Amino acid sequence: MSNFLKRRDRLRKVIRHERAEALLVTNPVNVTYLTGFTGGDSYLLVTQATDLLLSDPRYEEQIGEESPGLATFIRQPGELLSEVTVRELNKLELKSLAVEGDHLTVNTFDGWQRELNVESLLKGSGWVEGLRAIKDKVELAAIRRAIDVAERVFTSVRAQLSARQSERDVANEIERLTRAMGGAACAFKPIVAVGPRSALPHATPGECLMGSSPFVLIDWGAIVDGYRSDLTRVLLTSRIPPKFAKVYETVLAAQTAAIEALKPGVMVSQVDQIARDVIARAGMGPRFNHGLGHGIGLDIHEAPRMSKKLDQPLVAGMVVTVEPGIYYTGWGGVRIEDDVLITADGYELLSSLPRSLSENTAPLLLG
Repeated sequence: MSNFLKRRDRLRKVIRHERAEALLVTNPVNVTYLTGFTGGDSYLLVTQATDLLLSDPRYEEQIGEESPGLATFIRQPGELLSEVTVRELNKLELKSLAVEGDHLTVNTFDGWQRELNVESLLKGSGWVEGLRAIKDKVELAAIRRAIDVAERVFTSVRAQLSARQSERDVANEIERLTRAMGGAACAFKPIVAVGPRSALPHATPGECLMGSSPFVLIDWGAIVDGYRSDLTRVLLTSRIPPKFAKVYETVLAAQTAAIEALKPGVMVSQVDQIARDVIARAGMGPRFNHGLGHGIGLDIHEAPRMSKKLDQPLVAGMVVTVEPGIYYTGWGGVRIEDDVLITADGYELLSSLPRSLSENTAPLLLG
């Protein structure tokens, strides 16, 4: 039995538990997770007895390669996917159908309510995403490869940092090396932020030069076989500026404490609070202004969300980022981020780049 069929069978249990007869999967990432098909403009119907992929002629051969044996309906050129979906679903005479409420527009849902011959049209939420939160062996292997590519990219970029490079230059080099070293692409647009600009957690790389400040924050990741990695390091490129060491060591202590608390059954809110307590005791509590982390996989942000407001237990097989940060407007910020697997009895740190301040010094080249 293929991994994809196993995933669909797990989804059938969710559908039964939610008292629906079938689920129409419209989120393309969820379609990929359940079938292996990586194209677009396609929906997947999952019932208790069958699966049906609704697609178009552009993908017919690709579906055969990526999802062999999957029942497929190929619409004709000029036919709209939504119209074909209504027609084919009505042939099945389903009594209850769930749709992905988090992905559909209000207009599409309202139209289907009028046009579908079902007694009950339900708005499902997070049914497939809940399954995606627990990674299988195939997914974990891909994530490990994505981390490996990202780490090799960083090591190369770090070795060639020049005082005359701009943030945009470094970001472009990260993207180039990611593809050259085996990644399909970056997991997201790299964040490269020098000095005061590192106070922006999602800074867009600009023309600020590496040599204009004594430190730079780099947040990057790679995609391998569809799966993503997500890492952050701050490099000290010249003398240690006032208070930098204290901020850095506080962030590192917060991250270490949070990672060591990771194990099945622990609430994500509890882990988030552990990191916040470390930063608060250092007198910098208000400077940590975002969640502790998130799951990674086919998307860069997946369940679980590592938030102080979310009472969700960690489960073995989850892969999460742990990324506390401290930010001062006009001065800069420090964030350290690693990818961690929740194991049966604790955790495994998947990323291996050094985290200490002494190991993250990188004198700039002059050229």
